[in-house]
Amino acid sequence: MNDHLPALLLIASALLLFTAGCTAAPDEQTGAVTPALSAADEAYARGAAAYAAAYYRTAEEHFAKSHTLSTEAGDAASARQARDAMLRASWTVMEYPLNATAAEGALRESVPGITDDEVSDWLEHRAQRIVSDNETLYFYDVAQNYLYAHPEEMQKHTASTLDFDFVARYVFSEDQPAGEGPYVNPIHYAGTERLEIPRDLLPATGTIRIWYPLPVETESQTNVTVANLSYADAIVKGPVTTGPIGYVYYEIPVETVTGDLTIAADITFTSYEQRFEIDPEQVGEYDTSDPEYLLYTVSERNIEITDAVRAKAREIVGNETNPHLQAEMIYASIIETYPYSHVPHLSLDARVPKVAESTHMFETGHGDCGTQSMLFSAFCRSLGIPARAIGGYQMILADAPGAHFWAQYYLPGYGWVPVDPTVADAADWVPISDEKRSIFKQYYAANLDPTRLVIQKNVDAPLDPPLPDDDAVFRIVRQYPAIVADTADGEINLAGMEGFSITLRAVER
Repeated sequence: MNDHLPALLLIASALLLFTAGCTAAPDEQTGAVTPALSAADEAYARGAAAYAAAYYRTAEEHFAKSHTLSTEAGDAASARQARDAMLRASWTVMEYPLNATAAEGALRESVPGITDDEVSDWLEHRAQRIVSDNETLYFYDVAQNYLYAHPEEMQKHTASTLDFDFVARYVFSEDQPAGEGPYVNPIHYAGTERLEIPRDLLPATGTIRIWYPLPVETESQTNVTVANLSYADAIVKGPVTTGPIGYVYYEIPVETVTGDLTIAADITFTSYEQRFEIDPEQVGEYDTSDPEYLLYTVSERNIEITDAVRAKAREIVGNETNPHLQAEMIYASIIETYPYSHVPHLSLDARVPKVAESTHMFETGHGDCGTQSMLFSAFCRSLGIPARAIGGYQMILADAPGAHFWAQYYLPGYGWVPVDPTVADAADWVPISDEKRSIFKQYYAANLDPTRLVIQKNVDAPLDPPLPDDDAVFRIVRQYPAIVADTADGEINLAGMEGFSITLRAVER
């Protein structure tokens, strides 16, 4: 299709110039006259045509021009529409900054001794890439992802930097709970969430809408408290700490903000280690009419069930019919067939047509903690096993909280059983014995360490009020605030993500 793109754009441009330069002939029946396009509308139409033809950088330029012209004309609605289209075009290609030469250079720098054939094979068949403006562009972490896909190379980089004994401290603990479960070894956490956005990134007028993440009550996370929320007078909804997702919703008039925008919340909660001992023969029957069963066995925005996914899931489980054993087989397939790597989340969320995170990993083999968890959930759901991707933070790799996803599948008689394919994959990044690696991976097949903070029970958990459909806002994860400001000229969502932090400490109770 790309061979025809220049011609398509020339045709589209000619049509736009014609309609912009003159008034259309009156309708023969009604006599109505079609008004000429304004310069702002013409620029927007050019941007839409460029985006549809995979000229994302060109589209961003046209949308930016439309935004400027609409702003100068005092057309706030059109300016906002153009701004959001400009951001989506930018996000579509932002994570692909490398051309072929730069991508090859990154590989050779990170993987000394890599051969020409290995470089060609990775760039031509395995690397994540996008075509924009007739140029193939590569994902910024193309070299790191090569290492993840080649554990023997990865171990050269992480053997001295990853403290595996620290990561595996719960797996190989000598103080194993007996006769208890599945929720044991509680850790009581206290800390602070903080959002800071510099004043010069805020709009001059209007209202800033913020969906601010908070801990949520779950079977393994209890005693959630939230205190000392900033801008209490601007809270419209919440704080919500029960249900599918934890958050507080703000509408903050810009004129009430003095200096930088700073929002803080003090939080406490108790997190339990999860140790499930499951007898497949004791797994009950699903109530297929239960609303929760129906919710977690269908496709969603980022957990997609397709015919190909169903076929692959059936291939993975073969003749097995027990849902617990099926889920174990899917977990094993994920960590062996779909190893961890970094992915362009921003592009996946912004790109039109939309590609589900689970589908991206299924089709490309690339996926991080969220994408692995969503593909696990898609496979399970396709077999009638309720499953979901849990979003929040982990402190298992280091003391400081790091954004993370893992998954759960539901078994009647047992409840929601956790799996963490990504932490399991960490065993491949260090030179340890096969026995130790197997034990570690098996632990994360139905158990979970207590170093967790849960924000959302599912990747596509709904917010109230919902995020507006037509705004450029990152929708995949809610570990970070979602920010909408109709009067903002440019980027504010990514600034909010960069300006958000959580500090936690274990405390005695």
